[in-house]
Amino acid sequence: MIPREPEETNPETPEIKEECVPEIEQDVVKALAETKQKADDYLDSWKRTQADFQNYKRRIEQERMDIGKYANQQLILSILPILDDFERAFESITPKLAKTDWVDGVKLIERKLMTTLEAQGLSPIKAVGETFDPNLHEAVMHTKGEDGIVVQEMEKGYKLNDKVIRPSKVAVGNGEPVEEPAEEK
Repeated sequence: MIPREPEETNPETPEIKEECVPEIEQDVVKALAETKQKADDYLDSWKRTQADFQNYKRRIEQERMDIGKYANQQLILSILPILDDFERAFESITPKLAKTDWVDGVKLIERKLMTTLEAQGLSPIKAVGETFDPNLHEAVMHTKGEDGIVVQEMEKGYKLNDKVIRPSKVAVGNGEPVEEPAEEK
């Protein structure tokens, strides 16, 4: 057998003595634990950032949908006084004029305008006979009638896609009984 020559040691790598091995293992384990903790912290931070980004995307999408849903709100608000004018005009027409063709034509125009606005999501708020709701109604006066019930509507209110864009201006009953006219015998 050929005798083996002793292995040469690299002068740059210090020899590790057996008594130093436990200290080195402890240092390696400690460094590994610190590195693992950093990696876990980075992973948690990344997960939070990803969740924040997902929430941001959802919020932006919802805002975009809301903008599209309510884009015409200002235009519709500027048209509502025209509907009010139509309503007042029809209330003031005498019975003789109500039978004329031009009045029927104006009524058709008003209905067509209302149908177009309803197609955009506009709906009137029901008021008379309903319980007063400050989210839907604006009380402008108290009058005789059942307590807390809307007795009269001064100005019609409207919703645009379930959002109140103009509350109904109403008179609310104060609990005093309404005097009924005496019946003739």
